[in-house]
Parts: sequence; structure tokens; C-alpha cells
Amino acid sequence: MKPVKVITLGEILFRLSPDLANDAAAMFIGGAEANVAASLARWGTTVAYISKLPENGLSKEVAAQLEKRGITTDRMLYGGERIGVYYLAQGSDLKHAEVVYDRANSSFSKIAPGTVDWQSLLRDASWLHWSAITPALNENMATICKEILEAASRLGMTISTDLNYRSKLWQYGQHPVAVMPSLVNYCDVIMGNIWAANMMLDTPLDTDALAANTREAYLQQAEVVSADLLKRYPRCKRVAFTFRFSDGPTHNRYYAFYNNSNEISISKEYETYEVADRVGSGDSFMAGLIHAQLKGSTDQEIISYAAAAAYSKFFVRGDFNTTSENDILKLI
Repeated sequence: MKPVKVITLGEILFRLSPDLANDAAAMFIGGAEANVAASLARWGTTVAYISKLPENGLSKEVAAQLEKRGITTDRMLYGGERIGVYYLAQGSDLKHAEVVYDRANSSFSKIAPGTVDWQSLLRDASWLHWSAITPALNENMATICKEILEAASRLGMTISTDLNYRSKLWQYGQHPVAVMPSLVNYCDVIMGNIWAANMMLDTPLDTDALAANTREAYLQQAEVVSADLLKRYPRCKRVAFTFRFSDGPTHNRYYAFYNNSNEISISKEYETYEVADRVGSGDSFMAGLIHAQLKGSTDQEIISYAAAAAYSKFFVRGDFNTTSENDILKLI
């Protein structure tokens, strides 16, 4: 296997964006962790992606397209029946009701516990990234996440997670708060937002204070929630939260918060009325955190780069961000 700095692990998906009024549709390769890998590769951080694909010609084409973008695929698992699909209109938001999933019995979701030597698969890398989407799929995937995190910890890897909350997942009888805390125990870096942290990790959230709907109120809550996470999870030293607000299909206001061992940094605020595609902005943010941290950037440089990377994704169609590092630095 080719040595890399980062491994991302999660379910590969096809995204279909139908335009039924015009008898048309766009199709993209995606999935949260694949999106992170695509951004890292674009910026020159060596990265491998682990998922599971069925053994057929379409899967070979998917792997070839990932490799074309600079993502190493020599750790990919093969077998099972299908690649999962989700349907989302262009410009819509994964967090809301527009998304329709068709991912039952996908190759990735059917991985059985105890069947993969994760420690061997994770060798020759220093960072592992996973997200809360994986344990949301089914009970076996939650068990597999623990297997993977234990293997990565034995190897001394830095581990990051994105608290992606998808309301249409978590359908197997477990609430996120019953699953996620034991997995987050393994993490050095936690990314998400204050609402996802509350939903998944039962962190405090002062809804009365948030009713003010001001930047100051949101950032004050971010400080409280991040401090609680650092206290609850001793291994974790870095917490990042994003704030994304929209008043319409092409509008977004965006800024981000970063707590490194109780030292706070905040990004500039961005706003646009020209959003092309919201999907993958959070993954671009996560990739920005990883990329800038691996470069040895200061805390302010890390959060500034991550926020600008996320903002840049609003103008790129598809799940992968193709914005160059130089263009992101210009945004800062």
C-alpha cells in the first residue's frame, strides 16, 4: 500500500440531482469522507480513501475517477451488491427534507464485524478521518467504527470526526447519543456545529440565549459547548464549529469557530447570494482543518483556511470541491 498522510473512511455514494421539468439529471460521485479526500488531494495532502465497492465495471470506473483526482484507492474493499444512491435537487441542503436515500444493502453498509484486518489497512498513514454518518447506518456499522478506531489508536494515528447528523438515518432503534460518545472518546479533533453536538453528545445548549439570533450569542454558545467537549473527552484537544445560515436557495452566510485547548479563534464572516451547490461545504471545512493543521499553521490560519475552503465550495457544482489552495488563500 502506498504511504499517505491521511486516510478517510466511509460510504461511497452516487448523487443524482434530477431536473424532472426538463427531463434531465446530473450524477456525481460523493459521500462525506470521499469529499474530504477529494479536497485534501486537490491541495496536495496525500490521502487514501477506504470504502467498499461491488466487483463490477462501474466500481472500477469510480475508483479510476478517484485516482484521477489524486486519491489513493489501493486500500479499497470489494464485494457486496451495490453502491448506495441519494437524490437531491441541485442547490438543496442535505440537512433538510429534500434528500431521498436509496442505500439499503449497499456494499459498505453490509460489512460484517470481525471480517477486516483494520490495523493492516490503516498502516503507513498518520491521520484517520471518519464521520457520524457511518454508525448511523446500522448497528453493525457502529461496531465496525469501534474496531476501526481501536486499530487507529493502536497505530498512534490522529483521529478526527465530523458530527454529521442526518435525520433520515439512525433508523435502527438507537439514538445517536447512545452510540456516539463511546466513539468520540477516540478522537483528537471534533468538528460539527453546536446543534449536532447537543443531538449526538448531549452537550449543553442554551436555547433561550440562542433565541437572540445574533453572532455574539452563537459564538458564546460555541465557547460553552466546546469547553464541555474538551472536558468530557480528554483525548480531544481541538473542536471546530461552523455556522451556516440561509435566507433563500442561493443565499448563505457563513463563519466558523475553533477551540484548541481552550484557546479560541474565529474566522471572518462570508456572505453570498450566488450559491451553486451546498453539498460538501462541511466536508471542505473538515479537509481545510486537516490540511492546515498538517502544514503546522497557527490556530487563526487553520480556522481561516477551513472557513474559506467551505465558502469556496458554494460555487462548485457536485460533491467534490475543485477550488485550488491559492484561490482559497485569496478569499482569506
